[in-house]
Amino acid sequence: MKVSSVSQMRSLDKRAIEEFGIIEELLMENAGHAAYFALRQEFGIRRKRFLVFCGSGNNGGDGCVLARKVHADGGRVKVLVLGDPSNFKGAAKLNYEIITRLPVEVQRLASVEELRDEISHFDLIVDAIFGTGLSRDVGGVYRSAIEIINHSGKPVLSVDIPSGVHGDTGKVMGVAVKADYTVTFGLPKVGNMLFPGYGLGGKLYVSHISFPPSLYTDDSLKAAISLPLELPPRDKDGHKGDFGEALFIAGAPSYFGAPYFAALSFLKAGGGYSRLAAPASITPFIANKGSEIVFIPQEETASGSISLANKRALLELADKMDLVVLGPGLSLEPETQQLVRELAMEINKPLLIDGDGITALCEDLGIIKERRSKTILTPHLGEMSRITGMPVGEIIPKKIPILQRTAMDLNATLVLKGAHSLIGYPDQRVFINMSGNSGMATAGSGDVLTGTIAAMFGLSLPLEEKTSSK
Repeated sequence: MKVSSVSQMRSLDKRAIEEFGIIEELLMENAGHAAYFALRQEFGIRRKRFLVFCGSGNNGGDGCVLARKVHADGGRVKVLVLGDPSNFKGAAKLNYEIITRLPVEVQRLASVEELRDEISHFDLIVDAIFGTGLSRDVGGVYRSAIEIINHSGKPVLSVDIPSGVHGDTGKVMGVAVKADYTVTFGLPKVGNMLFPGYGLGGKLYVSHISFPPSLYTDDSLKAAISLPLELPPRDKDGHKGDFGEALFIAGAPSYFGAPYFAALSFLKAGGGYSRLAAPASITPFIANKGSEIVFIPQEETASGSISLANKRALLELADKMDLVVLGPGLSLEPETQQLVRELAMEINKPLLIDGDGITALCEDLGIIKERRSKTILTPHLGEMSRITGMPVGEIIPKKIPILQRTAMDLNATLVLKGAHSLIGYPDQRVFINMSGNSGMATAGSGDVLTGTIAAMFGLSLPLEEKTSSK
């Protein structure tokens, strides 16, 4: 499923109206109905009491539609309007006027003090305050209302996105609603998918609100959710050479685990033949844990890392491989870092660069740009900071556009690790990986990811699917 920015969704709304004649009133009716339907499915309507918080924009108009439908279905509903009702425009104004003509209590909320006792009498709260258009921190009565909602102990359904979450970044704009359910319209927004917004949304429903498929599958929408792929069946008569051969150039005296996890995870994920070029002095210790790995002990620098003297032999071996992995636990020893740069420049096979390998190449990113074979980089945020020259704090709210720009500039695939991991391609496509959990936030997980991506080369999947399926 595609994921949109706020401006892209506005463009889709405009196209739906202008190209297909799906008028604004119909889009709002469909949006409100979708939220009502999710409410009915998750919670039920009849003989229950609902408190609907509505802002004075289109999100509030969606809330008015929902309130009308709850009333029609036998629920008891009260609508609280935050802001001046005269600010309602277009379809939102129409739906506000309709709800005021029904036997539904509609009240402008000027102070939240009156709510503190009253809110306990309702069964569920609907948040239709801001939607995705919020661009500044929440203050005043809006902040107080959100805080009361969060402290009410009641189930909460948010319309489009939890109020207070930035639609393009997932950032909390001072304070945000903590919802149990969210119903978003057209497509998920980036803010629905990225933390902390994702963690505040609860169970997410998506309604296309009658958009034609040509809109929500348009090629101009470059971001999408990465769905697990079904792997092809293994050849029952296959041998280890049929399932990929990878060379891992990794390890240093202080890093036994990184080369071990990377090279072994390649085999555990389905790869056929794993070779590990690690410093000779640490090879016996790794071999004691991972005897399935084929070892190529390397000459060492004075500090025990892989020496530049190994370059020629490594290039000859790399030429026989399906893929080369460069970097896990290599150390920051200057001679070894120089070896990384020279190998990356001369290896003519697909190359996956991780960890200390990324740090080495940040000294000369032109090496990556000039490579003819496919290149994959797997940075965490700190490494992404070194690649881009930007502080981590500037990257976090702009992860997707920065990833798009960097992948295109380097002509490489980038797997930006984190929650959620993002996979960016040179053509500006970005996939959001929704799998994983905080239990993976432990030393060695990135090395296992590296080996697993490498293993996909033995499973007859195109490069794009090897990375985005992880």
